[in-house]
Amino acid sequence: MYSKTTNGVTVTVVPYFLDDQSSPNESHFVWAYQVNIKNSGEFAIKLNHRNWLIIDGNGKVINVKGEGVVGEFPIIEPGESFEYTSGTPLKTNNGIMQGFYLVSQEDGQKLKIDIPTFSLDSPYNKKNLN
Repeated sequence: MYSKTTNGVTVTVVPYFLDDQSSPNESHFVWAYQVNIKNSGEFAIKLNHRNWLIIDGNGKVINVKGEGVVGEFPIIEPGESFEYTSGTPLKTNNGIMQGFYLVSQEDGQKLKIDIPTFSLDSPYNKKNLN
């Protein structure tokens, strides 16, 4: 589990490898990740935009930008959370993801909320011990 708090909003991510959707012999590896966004601030927030950097095991960077998350623009009241699950395929057996959300408060203020950097590890990732 990976967690980061920015401007009173905590983003927690739990990634997991989807072996049944992956084909290692074809360099196709798939992960899902569950995201929880908890608003501990004073105002309701509306999630307007997402920006992800996905970096595969070879260092190739994919930038994924878009409106909302999973087709929604959730409004998260103070003390409440919003949770969703998404996923990503890679051509390598490991990688990392990081990013941010752009939200607006009910008072009109716009905030950038960081998503913690998290690793995408598979059982096919061979680790070398020094």
